[in-house]
Amino acid sequence: MTTGRTLFLSPRVTATGRALADAARRRGVGVETLREWRVPQERRRCPGASLYAGPLFADAVGRELGVGLLEPPADWLARLPRELTGRDIACTTIDAARGLRRPAFVKPPNDKSFPARVYPDGSRLPGPDAVDGTEPVLVSDIVAFAVEYRLFLLDGEVRTGSRYAVGGDLDVAPLEADPRRGEVLAFASRLAGTGLPSAIVVDVGLVADAGWAVVEANAAWASGHYACDADAALKVVLRAARPRDGFTAAERGFLRPAPAVVRA
Repeated sequence: MTTGRTLFLSPRVTATGRALADAARRRGVGVETLREWRVPQERRRCPGASLYAGPLFADAVGRELGVGLLEPPADWLARLPRELTGRDIACTTIDAARGLRRPAFVKPPNDKSFPARVYPDGSRLPGPDAVDGTEPVLVSDIVAFAVEYRLFLLDGEVRTGSRYAVGGDLDVAPLEADPRRGEVLAFASRLAGTGLPSAIVVDVGLVADAGWAVVEANAAWASGHYACDADAALKVVLRAARPRDGFTAAERGFLRPAPAVVRA
């Protein structure tokens, strides 16, 4: 049985891409790997297209595929109350962040235009020759997460999850096998109504002496699945990346802007 959907993958082979491709085939979803940073003429505006790829590749091919991509608002994390973040977070521009004179964790909200990490001060951030000064960034207090989890959410409900780090080191296990599963799900339920799209990935963690907190939100179509159930994760990806004309008016507010692609 086929569903009329096709999951397109980038040329970069990843464990999550392979897992989602296998899950797609089990579900009757077609799978195609794009070999170049463009879509063959015969596959442009493909009916039922979806996409799993990094942000740069998604920007390059999304318009040609006719795919809309849900992502969290750039300032979502900064708008959350402190009881959900465990730290102070501001959304500003990288130009403003370059004026920081204290250590801070700085990251692009939805892209990977520069490394997300602790910077000793703003002078260590990439300069204007590397990153345009108007680019939004999140500037966060520095906290240490004792344990961290990745959650794939659909309509506010956790469909699958995975532990991915303990004490800052990679330590992967299915959420179902983790002794803190109940605490994770209880905290995730508090995120309802905080302004997320219907299909999204949220990372949460336990901060020593501060309790549970949101780490960040990520686009499902660009997130690794760690030990999440691939079939459940695929459902979230197929909702998060689908034909652009199929989104409701409310969902369109969460769509990643589709840049114009200039071909030589």
